[in-house]
Amino acid sequence: MFKYSDVEKLNLYCGMRNCVLTFVAALATTFLGCGGGGGNSSATLYSIGGTVSGLAGTGLVLQNNGGNNSPVNANGTFALNAPIAKNSSYNVTVLTQPSTPAQVCVVTNGTGTATANVTNIQVTCTTTAYTIGGTLSGLTGTGLVLQDNGANNLPVNSNGSFTFSTPVDLGATYNVTILTQPSNPAQICAVTNGSGTANANVTNVQVTCSSTIGGALQGLSGTGLVLQYNGANNLPISANGAFTFTTPILYGSSYAVTVLTQPSGPAQACIVLNGSGTAYANVTNVQVNCSSNWTWEGGPNLPNQAGVYGTLGVAAPGNVPGARWGSATWTDAAGNFWLYGGNGYDSNGTQNTLGDLWEYSAGLWTWMGGSNVVRPPVTYGTQGVAAPGNTPGARAGAAAWIDAAGNFWLFGGVGYYVFSSGLASAEFSDVWKYSGGQWTWMSGSNLPDQAGTYGTLGVAAPGNSPGAREDVSAWTDASGNFWLFGGNSGLGIGSSPLGMYNDLWKYSSGEWTWMSGSNALNQPGTYGTLGTAAPNNIPGARSGPIAWTDSAGNFWLFGGGGYDANGALGDLGDLWKYNAGEWTWVGGSNGDEQLGIYGTLGIPASSNIPGARGGSATWTDAAGNLWLFGGSGQGASASFTESLGDVWKYSAGEWTWMAGSNAVFQPAVYETLGMPGDPGCRNAAASWVDKSGNLWLFGGADEGTSASPGYLLNDLWRFKP
Repeated sequence: MFKYSDVEKLNLYCGMRNCVLTFVAALATTFLGCGGGGGNSSATLYSIGGTVSGLAGTGLVLQNNGGNNSPVNANGTFALNAPIAKNSSYNVTVLTQPSTPAQVCVVTNGTGTATANVTNIQVTCTTTAYTIGGTLSGLTGTGLVLQDNGANNLPVNSNGSFTFSTPVDLGATYNVTILTQPSNPAQICAVTNGSGTANANVTNVQVTCSSTIGGALQGLSGTGLVLQYNGANNLPISANGAFTFTTPILYGSSYAVTVLTQPSGPAQACIVLNGSGTAYANVTNVQVNCSSNWTWEGGPNLPNQAGVYGTLGVAAPGNVPGARWGSATWTDAAGNFWLYGGNGYDSNGTQNTLGDLWEYSAGLWTWMGGSNVVRPPVTYGTQGVAAPGNTPGARAGAAAWIDAAGNFWLFGGVGYYVFSSGLASAEFSDVWKYSGGQWTWMSGSNLPDQAGTYGTLGVAAPGNSPGAREDVSAWTDASGNFWLFGGNSGLGIGSSPLGMYNDLWKYSSGEWTWMSGSNALNQPGTYGTLGTAAPNNIPGARSGPIAWTDSAGNFWLFGGGGYDANGALGDLGDLWKYNAGEWTWVGGSNGDEQLGIYGTLGIPASSNIPGARGGSATWTDAAGNLWLFGGSGQGASASFTESLGDVWKYSAGEWTWMAGSNAVFQPAVYETLGMPGDPGCRNAAASWVDKSGNLWLFGGADEGTSASPGYLLNDLWRFKP
């Protein structure tokens, strides 16, 4: 056998080793060139890693370049499972966030090119926690305590937003409950949107607390009265005074208090005022009156009804004027009531300005003259000459009075006139007399929309005339002279300007005299000193003010819509007296939109005052006290101008709230025809006073609200003081 020497063996071994190393290096170069390390020919590999901090949960998984998933279980240094070749790019991201607790981990320095082992990647984990809170409403009591997840107690003392002091981790559940209900007064609060999973700050938990429903009862003399609200929650009541239902109602819920059982022994008809609404706090203003001064005497209990005219000149039980407002009224020597025009519904159910004449006598209505359809034009005839064809035509907002001979008189208002272009709305400054069944045009222009002719202050003249206007306040003095103040020129066409007046006029022996006030429009009031008459005092320009004449012959004026001492336009609540040629500011605010101060029902007080208003029905009783009902303006709480249904008496320098609701927009309570009820809130109703001193009320308007449309009425009511 051939044998190698030791030297030969060594040389052979070294040669084979070099060959093997050369082959391995070539193989590595070929492998890397096929996809590892971006084509770099180096065989160097680098680890990718860094530091994790803040990790509290489990399940964190990182990855590089969309793969190489690497779970991380603890804070400190980490290295991904597989290194990468020199000069290769890396992009470390979070594949799976930790849970138990839920955390959010964020990678910084996570991208780059590996030129050495990468150790500066930072993964920071935070445990996200969110606050739990919401809104509380309806709380009036004390001691309410909330809790979250059976702990974290939170006392809450006022309505509004609340937030628990301890937050809840991301993804954890929350459950808000009531630990302690309020007391003083006792309430029941309920939670909605109270549970869920916290994935953000929670702000929509709602806690609503119940309110009590109650009020006051007056006039009860019988037994067995039972009230209820919302068709249940029966409450027997045996005595006058305050009452409260035992079952509360949740905040924001609607309520309706009604009489379930009327009293007997003696039988009574109790009515409910302020009985419905929405409970945003404890309700204490429900009024139950078992001795109402109001009686529903006739007419429908539905709104917007057409007139039933019957036969001209013939009384009939079914006759009734259509629903309307803004009519002129008189009471004749026999005590019969008369009504002319207004704005409302004719025999066909069409609404517009009316020109019909009605008489109410012995419980029946009679259509006495004028048209039974809307918009009849004026027909003047010859000035000073009565004729069957003469008519003021359609009129609303006209002033009316009666002379010593019992004749009816009418001034101005808004109606319809036949222009060359056709029939159109117009305002008037004419004077009419109705006597012996015929109309006579007595004075003023037979052209519409005329400006005033003032002449000389205090001097009567045939050519003097107030400008065309509507909604004036009017009085008649002891000599039978007619006086008017203010009013509104609302059309602004022809020579008639647009605005409100504060001029005072007297009509006597067929001539007008400008007595005081400005001959310019929209003037502010000059109030002077409260309670002190002065030559320069004058109420501001206004429309629809309320007027009386007292037993001493003084003229009184209250409110209306117009201009206050600062020239601001709004509802007014000032009280004025005119005597011996001077005005005195007697009471109320010299600003606009005054709220009513009602005090206690039936109790006079120097601080009491009706809210700012206009369009009220008024009368003077046998003792010379001044009374008003309703109108449009402000009640006890601030609101937009809305209809009112309260009754007030002014006597010995003090106001007394006598009947009706102190809230606006209250519906009528009809009960049974001929029985006690309540006319509710209305504006510009027709009114009369009978020989017994009772007020009679017909129709009127409720202007409605943004949520409820207005309507007109044609029911008849009697108020016995």
